[in-house]
Amino acid sequence: MTIRPLLDASRPTLSYELFPPRTPAAQEQLADTMKLLAATQPDFMSITYGASGSTRGTSRGVVHSLALAHTIPPLAHLTCVDQSRAELIEVIEGYLEDGVRDFLALRGDPPKGQTDWRPHPDGLLYASELVALLREVGAAHGVDVCIGVTAFPAQHAMERWRQQGLDVLKAKQEEGADFAITQVFYEVEQYAALVRDARAQGIGLPIVPEVMPLVSARRAHRAAELTGVPTPAELVAALEAAEDDECALGAGVRHAAELSHDLLDAGAPGIHIITFNRHEAALALVDALGLEHPGA
Repeated sequence: MTIRPLLDASRPTLSYELFPPRTPAAQEQLADTMKLLAATQPDFMSITYGASGSTRGTSRGVVHSLALAHTIPPLAHLTCVDQSRAELIEVIEGYLEDGVRDFLALRGDPPKGQTDWRPHPDGLLYASELVALLREVGAAHGVDVCIGVTAFPAQHAMERWRQQGLDVLKAKQEEGADFAITQVFYEVEQYAALVRDARAQGIGLPIVPEVMPLVSARRAHRAAELTGVPTPAELVAALEAAEDDECALGAGVRHAAELSHDLLDAGAPGIHIITFNRHEAALALVDALGLEHPGA
């Protein structure tokens, strides 16, 4: 089964985002985290993909482990960054050989040290082109793939980017995307406005909100730097005022749980949790939401 029908179910989906480990210690920590997260019976887990293919091998290893060891559908991230069309086809075919059927197609960010976006001379320019390539390769191998893409509620809230973002999302749908996962945001109305405007323009993709439990002021500031989305001042203040790590974790989870409850009440088809390859905040959030799927 692919992710596609899961998003049509009557209950909200639960999913997590992981990233490939860079050290043996991080790899051991990730293995423990995956085991604990798997016990909640999530609908899928996504595995990020470093800029310029920097984590290509380790990303595939994590995907393979999920598919075999935990029998949880892995959502493999793919980017257009610094890869030719032929290289992308090779990566896609490798995943198909491993039994992967679900992909998240991204344009990707420029590699470190490169300030502007430049496609590979023989590569792809847009995420919509990657969606089309995934459809093409899947069809060539007789495989029905499921393709996710990204959506941007915080960017949608800025009028100058609103229509461009909708046009990009519609192009992804027209090339064969099945669903979308948002980038980070903190206001439920931003999500509701994106969904409302998308539907008005014929974009029917299920849009799964991404939620990031922040458990330290340092991480909150770093998240704002990386995403360009300001962390709410009240959350930063609560994290800075926390007496210890446990109190900070509680503050971060409470904020994420309130946002998640509001999103589900607004009709979100599920919650996608950024884990930072740690289980504590993710499991606390799942518990607060009652999203665990035992025996699913």
